[in-house]
Amino acid sequence: MNIRYLLLIIACISLIKPAVQAQRTSLDVQVLDEMMEHRHEDPVELYQHISNTTNYISMLVPVSVLATGLVRDDKVTINKGLFLAESLAASSLITAGLKYTFKRHRPFADHPFIIPASDGGSPSFPSGHTSEAFSTATSLTMAYPKWYVAVPAYAWAASVGYSRMYLGVHYPSDVLAGAIVGAGSAWLMYKVNKWLVSKKPASVLIN
Repeated sequence: MNIRYLLLIIACISLIKPAVQAQRTSLDVQVLDEMMEHRHEDPVELYQHISNTTNYISMLVPVSVLATGLVRDDKVTINKGLFLAESLAASSLITAGLKYTFKRHRPFADHPFIIPASDGGSPSFPSGHTSEAFSTATSLTMAYPKWYVAVPAYAWAASVGYSRMYLGVHYPSDVLAGAIVGAGSAWLMYKVNKWLVSKKPASVLIN
């Protein structure tokens, strides 16, 4: 069952990629060109900071929830923390697989007018930072379905995605694909956990 959902996510990304390539000289490059023309030092520093928060927040969220559950000896909270960690791991694995399958160059490698303001060593498609951020935002919202959780979580995830474009290290389509992979990974792990609950009624993984 989990393999079927994984293949569905990969198939969706695979359908996006050819369309993306056809539009690279139009939408993708035009958006980045516009950003480069209006980029200023202060926003660059701000978006670099936002981008740098991705790994820390993505790791801190599941660790904090898991630690809280362990301290309180609360199985539901522990399982929510595990769900958050599983979603992040699935997102990272799928993103890495897609990156080295498509091997898309970074924008600045193909277009000299795009000046990177951040590091970007791995292939460009999809955006790993965006994937992590949307995996965290989606899994956290699914674990705690409250507006005051969803709004800041997705606002942060969206700002991470925007920062990767503003810094000149990703195309808009990289960011879109990263968001789909991240959110899809959380949904995938939710379905897996729900299936496990149906097989083991005595254990509750997620409310």
